[in-house]
Amino acid sequence: MDYMSILGTIRDIVDIAIVWFIIYQILKFSRNNFKLVLIFKGVLIVALLKILSDVLSLNTIGSILEYAISWGPIAIIVIFQPEIRSVLESLGRTNLLGRHKTLTVDEREKLVYELTNAIEYLKKNRIGALIVIERDYSLAQYIEPANKIYADLSSELLISIFFPNNPLHDGGVILQGDKITCAGAVFPTSMNPSISKRLGTRHRAALGISETTDSIAVVVSEETGRISIAVQSTLNYNLSIDDARMILLEELQPKKETFYDADEELDKDEEVTDEKNI
Repeated sequence: MDYMSILGTIRDIVDIAIVWFIIYQILKFSRNNFKLVLIFKGVLIVALLKILSDVLSLNTIGSILEYAISWGPIAIIVIFQPEIRSVLESLGRTNLLGRHKTLTVDEREKLVYELTNAIEYLKKNRIGALIVIERDYSLAQYIEPANKIYADLSSELLISIFFPNNPLHDGGVILQGDKITCAGAVFPTSMNPSISKRLGTRHRAALGISETTDSIAVVVSEETGRISIAVQSTLNYNLSIDDARMILLEELQPKKETFYDADEELDKDEEVTDEKNI
């Protein structure tokens, strides 16, 4: 193979890799969006019907499907414009270099300690709250119109923000690392039809932000005082303080640290095995 053929092969590989990466990212961001899932199902059904009409020579249905295929993309863009924009915004918000700030073990434990102290107080006094923790996806679009705080995280400050009649208690608080970035943030509510109708706006907003980003949303119900955590499009409802603490510690743990711990455990097992052999 000469230089030009090698270069052409590399170019083709890069071209295919980029296409597959784009498809993967679109599927990744849309798999938890109910309406976008319906779009993909509809497109798949139309494609299968078109293939079936061609095989069975169904001229009438084939002609109708040709018109649908020709004008379908425009109709999809017009009808589902908000959902498509949401996917593109999610792609743009992705931080390819990881979290804005990787917390140390002490910082992570302090964050969870202050947060659980606050939600325990809010739970006992039935004070409604919505606290969203940013991870890899930037929440800048929700921070920008909210009330900026930029303060060190503390349970006292969180409690005071959500205390009744406080001007900032409506909306949610956003945490970046171990800092309180803003209060009064407004999030998109989930449109998932399987959500219980008994859940209020806070729970729907928590689930909505967990569907469009990888953030962690903690909710305290104003009516019942129950604690819920929405993460990865799943709402963990009516949690105890210990359960909430365990979920937060697990979700905030960096992935690389997990592998590091696993390597350490493997090394320890090998050392124990060697000692036994000796």
